[in-house]
Amino acid sequence: MGVIHFLKEYFLGFFLGYETPKVMVVRNRKLGVIYRGVQFLVITYFIWYVFISQKAYQDTETRPESSVYTMMRGVALQGDNVLDMVEYVHPSEGGDVISTILRREVTHDQKQGTCAEDYRVFKANCTKDSDCVAGEINLDGNGQQTGRCVQYYNHTFKTCEIQSWCPIEAFAAVREPPLAEAINFSLYIKNAIHFPKFKVLRGNTRPGRKVKYMPRCHYNEETHRYCPVFRLGYIAEQAREKFSELCRTGGVIGVFINWKCNFDVDPLACVPTYSFRRLDTRKNLPYSGYNYRFAKYYSKNGEEYRTLIKAFGIRLDIIVHGHAGKFNIVPTIINAVTAMTSVGICSIICDWIMLTFIDKNEIYSERKFDNSSDEPIEHVVVTDLTLTSYGSTHSDLSDGVPL
Repeated sequence: MGVIHFLKEYFLGFFLGYETPKVMVVRNRKLGVIYRGVQFLVITYFIWYVFISQKAYQDTETRPESSVYTMMRGVALQGDNVLDMVEYVHPSEGGDVISTILRREVTHDQKQGTCAEDYRVFKANCTKDSDCVAGEINLDGNGQQTGRCVQYYNHTFKTCEIQSWCPIEAFAAVREPPLAEAINFSLYIKNAIHFPKFKVLRGNTRPGRKVKYMPRCHYNEETHRYCPVFRLGYIAEQAREKFSELCRTGGVIGVFINWKCNFDVDPLACVPTYSFRRLDTRKNLPYSGYNYRFAKYYSKNGEEYRTLIKAFGIRLDIIVHGHAGKFNIVPTIINAVTAMTSVGICSIICDWIMLTFIDKNEIYSERKFDNSSDEPIEHVVVTDLTLTSYGSTHSDLSDGVPL
């Protein structure tokens, strides 16, 4: 019976009760300052940050469609040889990733045969044939062991013999000097971006001007904003890297094209900005940098030979970011209503301060919370505080009320 009575009272109270806010003016200077101060902060936040800075009145698009085409230009001398972009640029067709060779280590005249394994390979050192296992392949090595222990080229110690491209790179590679002229190589980046939501297509070159080949200018944020041609030295400088160090170890640099467009004004005013940053890690020095290998094959006396090239260079990753906005009534109404609703937090904060820190004698709480019903009041409690009402729920408590 107790549970049924409890549930009955609960549901009756739930459906038969109604709460309405009561207006009460508390004339307290400190509380008034806090109230207006919080109101000022909330209104300032929404006007300055939400609407002006973040442009919350706009509909936005952050995943545009983009295409990138790159091309490198420059000529370098290496001894008596002239190297052009076909020699040092990969891939030659351009794209959002392009690399430039700055230094090479070349192993000439390799051919299929048997030779001594590199002494730094695990279990490659030996003193007799039984130390080598025929047919064994070390994944860190250069080939398959033959089972023989041979002299390591012109040295006195021995290593296991392998079947591979001989001589091995670790012994016969020739280090070439870096391309000093590469600091003046020019990179042309052609970028087109499409915002399908707003049906706007933009490019990073000057509109209306036909560019048949690489423009003969260099990018400058003030004077040549529509000239997306960058010197490699400028890219390294903007990424805070030493070009000489990049020539030694290579590196990966990100070229960031940032489109931040406001289509409430002329779309032609939307011009990208460029930033540069080193992407590969430099903390772990043995594995830092960027390099790769490729080979050039040829035939001599009916035998196949190759020249193995280990290339160190700069790899440029072109990364495009886009953000566009345009006025829309829906987000404007949503954020305006949110702003007006958020002003109500001022009353909640001040009520908490008033009832927790100021209302020591519970005078404010007695006036703020009333419980009225249709039943006649049997007992009327008369206190020292007299509140005059003129047909409304508006109360005025001043500093003269004893606390």
